[in-house]
Amino acid sequence: MTFGKLRKIHNLGMTAFCVMKLLCQATRNENRYAKRFFGALLTQTPQKRVFSPFWMVVPDPDPRKSTVFGLTQPFCTAEKSHTEPKRKAAFGSVGRRIPYRILHVINQDGESLGNMHRAEALKLMDQHDLKLVLLRENAEPPVYRLMTGQQIHEEQLKRAEKKKASPKPGVVQKELSFSSAIAKNDLETKTKQIAQWIEKKYHVKVTIRQAKDSNTDMFMLFDQILDNVSEKATYLSKPKVTREGVSTCILRHMSDKELKAYQKMEKQKNSTVKKDENEDLKSNELHQ
Repeated sequence: MTFGKLRKIHNLGMTAFCVMKLLCQATRNENRYAKRFFGALLTQTPQKRVFSPFWMVVPDPDPRKSTVFGLTQPFCTAEKSHTEPKRKAAFGSVGRRIPYRILHVINQDGESLGNMHRAEALKLMDQHDLKLVLLRENAEPPVYRLMTGQQIHEEQLKRAEKKKASPKPGVVQKELSFSSAIAKNDLETKTKQIAQWIEKKYHVKVTIRQAKDSNTDMFMLFDQILDNVSEKATYLSKPKVTREGVSTCILRHMSDKELKAYQKMEKQKNSTVKKDENEDLKSNELHQ
């Protein structure tokens, strides 16, 4: 081999060595810059940042290999909120799952038993065969009550009735109040007013006060009012005694489905009455 060829081989080797050295240096620089870049992102206070799509090439120590990765869509560093509004728990027994260590407990008679550890509350529940019901979660400590199954059922009915009677958003509720000793003409006037409100699809709360020395049944007055507006109205909340000597009910406009059912029932009733009348006429004619 001639000296010239050896020199060319030497030069090629030196060139390859320099290229390898440059590639290794570039790799070290890329790794250092990547660490600085991502390290700065991790140590910064979380902020909402939006990054555009990009491609990145990460060199490998082996010059024949390289790793390519990229993002095809923009991304944002803002955390997505997966928390949904906390729904109000239904009134009822919580069983034995109590997340709080200290509770304020009320017994089945409504008397306060003070603050106690949840284990002690569960012990009382087992001893008296009662159930624990959460009353006020936001109190400090949370308030629980020991109740019987019957007490829970009655309270659930009361709450359902109260919720049903509460006017829905966007619904107008009118109110009328009068004594059980109301005169016939005045009652007719108020009934006409109720009919007008019902026609406008308002809810109408009627309150009747028991007059002194009056034997009038307040519930019969409610039924009388409903009979006069029965073609369009029905009870939203049936008559009930709210306190001594005072009763209330709430009337509402019937739905289309209820109106059809009412009209069908009235038609059948009228048909039955007419049929009976015809039979009575035929019977009278035969006897004559």
